[in-house]
Amino acid sequence: MKKKQQQHPGGGADPWPHGNPLGGAPPGLGSWKRRVPLLPFLRFSLRDYGFCMATLLVFCLGSLFYQLSGGPPRFLLDLRQYLGNSTYLDDHGPPPSKVLPFPSQVVYNRVGKCGSRTVVLLLRILSEKHGFNLVTSDIHNKTRLTKNEQMELIKNISTAEQPYLFTRHVHFLNFSRFGGDQPVYINIIRDPVNRFLSNYFFRRFGDWRGEQNHMIRTPSMRQEERYLDINECILENYPECSNPRLFYIIPYFCGQHPRCREPGEWALERAKLNVNENFLLVGILEELEDVLLLLERFLPHYFKGVLSIYKDPEHRKLGNMTVTVKKTVPSPEAVQILYQRMRYEYEFYHYVKEQFHLLKRKFGLKSRVSKPPLRPHFFIPTPLETEEPIDDEEQDDEKWLEDIYKR
Repeated sequence: MKKKQQQHPGGGADPWPHGNPLGGAPPGLGSWKRRVPLLPFLRFSLRDYGFCMATLLVFCLGSLFYQLSGGPPRFLLDLRQYLGNSTYLDDHGPPPSKVLPFPSQVVYNRVGKCGSRTVVLLLRILSEKHGFNLVTSDIHNKTRLTKNEQMELIKNISTAEQPYLFTRHVHFLNFSRFGGDQPVYINIIRDPVNRFLSNYFFRRFGDWRGEQNHMIRTPSMRQEERYLDINECILENYPECSNPRLFYIIPYFCGQHPRCREPGEWALERAKLNVNENFLLVGILEELEDVLLLLERFLPHYFKGVLSIYKDPEHRKLGNMTVTVKKTVPSPEAVQILYQRMRYEYEFYHYVKEQFHLLKRKFGLKSRVSKPPLRPHFFIPTPLETEEPIDDEEQDDEKWLEDIYKR
């Protein structure tokens, strides 16, 4: 006869024919077969419970390995892939690319004594405000590099975290020549004679940042050289006041080729070509506010709000500290000689100035129109013809800086 099934108190067959799970297991059965109820509607064996705990332990250990090693262990990745591919690639595929501003690589190979310290002060404030990577250099007096030095510098710049803005006194570098991505260049130049005079006295007497500033920069300069009269230096053709030392601005745009350091048409034309092909903007220091305004429009991720910072009274105090001291104006005869020696520099300066004014007109910025200052007839440089009058400010360095800070 068939054994009669035990009846459940609520009617029907007893779902637990081996006895009441709360009362333990019948004799002869191991404890591993006991059934433990966790919830009235959820019951499973100790073997199932042990399997779940073991699985949880594996994932806990995997999480620990993930944090210690900086990434998920291989066996966890394989397990995740085995369990389901639908979310595997979503969670462990390549990370989404960082959205970068365009351009994300900018180089400011700043020309000496052309307002670069003022601009660098602004860049330090802007980099903290906008979060771009400002890459500077402690090397200030090495603008011409060997091939190996070019390769090393380009490598260091190219591996910087983007978006970056690199700045240093260095002649133009051709990144593509060494297999790198060519960055966008920006720069600022000024009247060549004014730049020369500013540098001449700065090397000897520094600026308002400290009375001993010049001693730090030129500690080995002899006293007779430090107090050498500017007219004597020019008229007597001292090396500092003659070529190739006066051929200074063009090499920053011509590049690292040896002929870029030789005053002549070749270097001049190559510098113009690089300005057209590799420089987003080359501004004129005499119109610095307009330069900053155009930079803000062209490169908002770097220069947004720069003009308001520049006009802030606190920043102007810092800017005034960079004005060269103890400058004197050379005689008319000396200035005439300087211009003759710097004729290629002036041709380049006027070319850049004309391009800058064309760019300003495209953006609706008009050059200030005022009565041109009286100048001796020997001062040959004149502004190139444009569609509108251009204010030609061939004033001494301290005067135009005062005008800038008083606006």
